[in-house]
Amino acid sequence: MERTSAGTAGEAPSGNGGLTIREWPESERPREKLLARGPHALSDAELLALLLGSGIPGCSAVAMARSLLLEFGSLRGLLNARCSRWRRKGIGEARYAAVQAAVELAKRHLHEQMRIGSPLTTPQATHRYLLAQLRDRPYEIFCCLYLDNRHRLIAFEELFRGTVDCAQVHPREVLRQALLHNATSLIVAHNHPSGALEPSPADDFITRRLKDLLALMDVRLLDHVIVGDSRCYSFAEHGLI
Repeated sequence: MERTSAGTAGEAPSGNGGLTIREWPESERPREKLLARGPHALSDAELLALLLGSGIPGCSAVAMARSLLLEFGSLRGLLNARCSRWRRKGIGEARYAAVQAAVELAKRHLHEQMRIGSPLTTPQATHRYLLAQLRDRPYEIFCCLYLDNRHRLIAFEELFRGTVDCAQVHPREVLRQALLHNATSLIVAHNHPSGALEPSPADDFITRRLKDLLALMDVRLLDHVIVGDSRCYSFAEHGLI
């Protein structure tokens, strides 16, 4: 059902007075608008339209993007939807893949910024990064941020993958990887797919176990972060480390 078109984000009649995007004023066309004013000037629908590349018969790329955002309830809901749901809206695998590639590029860009940027001295920077990486996973992921002696990020690894409500953590493997990366400190984190933030008794236990084991090799556990729906819970901020 996909219709391809070279050069514009949509050819079919739009809601802009029945004009095609090519007939819109240049200042209103998504691509020209981005080039002239930067990507921040575009709406979610306009940015999405550029990734979709073109519309479908009877619907421009911008109109199609607006319809998708309405259908899925939010940009987050749209980006997290499975390909099968996109297909039911007439959007094929090629366009779905292009959008998912853009999402992954954004995550990798954030990771690269953290590796070459300032030390992780504020919880806010760590939380933003972890939310981007873990918030929308449908199962629990336990991960580690390995840091050098200036609290700069050496590596980020997903060590253990679990189910919707638990992940089995092996403290010795955490220690082994910390030594492999020559880390002097680390931050561990896991997500709660339910969105809840309160730590469980198992979370408390594994935090104490990791702290004691890492200390034997002079590696500091700086924090254990639980990633919820839109916020994070920090063991350090609550005085639990």
